Amino acid sequence: MKIHGQGPFFNRCHLGWAILIWTTASSVFATEPTPETLRLAVNKSMPLLQKGMVGHTQERTCFACHNQAMPILALTTARGKGFEVSNDLLKSQASFITEFLEKNKSRYQEGQGQGGQVVTAGYALLALELCEGKPDSLSKAVSEYFLRYNQDLDHWRGHSNRPPSEGSPFTATYLAIRALQKFGAPDQKERIEKRIREVQQWLLKAPAKDTEDRTFRLWALMAVQAGKNSLQAAVAELVSSQREDGGFAQLDTMKSDIYATGQVLVLLHLAGGMATSDPVYQRGLAYLLKEQLPDGSWHVKTRSVPIQTYYESGYPHGKDQFISLHAASWATTALALACPIQPQTVKSNNPPKVVKPMTKPELEGSPKK
Repeated sequence: MKIHGQGPFFNRCHLGWAILIWTTASSVFATEPTPETLRLAVNKSMPLLQKGMVGHTQERTCFACHNQAMPILALTTARGKGFEVSNDLLKSQASFITEFLEKNKSRYQEGQGQGGQVVTAGYALLALELCEGKPDSLSKAVSEYFLRYNQDLDHWRGHSNRPPSEGSPFTATYLAIRALQKFGAPDQKERIEKRIREVQQWLLKAPAKDTEDRTFRLWALMAVQAGKNSLQAAVAELVSSQREDGGFAQLDTMKSDIYATGQVLVLLHLAGGMATSDPVYQRGLAYLLKEQLPDGSWHVKTRSVPIQTYYESGYPHGKDQFISLHAASWATTALALACPIQPQTVKSNNPPKVVKPMTKPELEGSPKK
């Protein structure tokens, strides 16, 4: 005797529900931040970041924040967690960046800079720092540029309005501060300290209008050793902007996106001291995992008007590739920071260090007390 309901139709329905449940469970597992899912996501992303870096240097002679500095941040952070990263790749990128800066050395000494001004020069020195660059006559020239540029202001400002990564005075200010603290020469020390005192006052009172402002304001406040209350307030402002989906948005009027989410998580950890196990960070990680595409990339739509001739760097998403690569670098960094450290696999000695928050304005070459 057959039980009512058992038969081909019942079996097909049962199978359909089983597939649906299995698919849903697999999806949930894939977006749950675990050591396995985090490492898988980073491993899927890294080849595309590297492809975008190499593709840029093959197509252009100028330095690019989105195709060089940011992927270098992601790759060196990942290396610090035991992921395999080619030292030769990073050395070639450092050489390319150095050559770009050398072409403008005389202009730096005169306080004139290059295209992109403070943001470009600041990201270039950050990239060299991550690749183990040391202070020399070139970095001293760039430091001189930072000291002379925007002298009439109590901060540094972005040269162009290309949201979200270019235009924020907080981004320009942090990058200049970090460069001066890392690469400033001993005979520039007095001017650097005076300049940073001026900037600190601006940072304490200047309002932030969007997420780019808020994140780099937090980083800059930490760099100038602002008080605990100021740092906590900056952290709280960022945390309060987290959306129900766990992500963050570039603007209050926009939906959550990868650029803002990755950026906020990285800065909450590096500058705000938030543990990667914090529920806020974990919810952000889940959002990043959920939004990663099968090829390992993330897609963010550009908000900037193109000003240069289009080219293919190798990262996906066509005309959105540059902001998408920038966003993917933030996302990969955030994911890597949350990965447990595993034994490193290196291809040569002296691997680059993970980006570290500067907690005091030390100058390279300053006398030791």
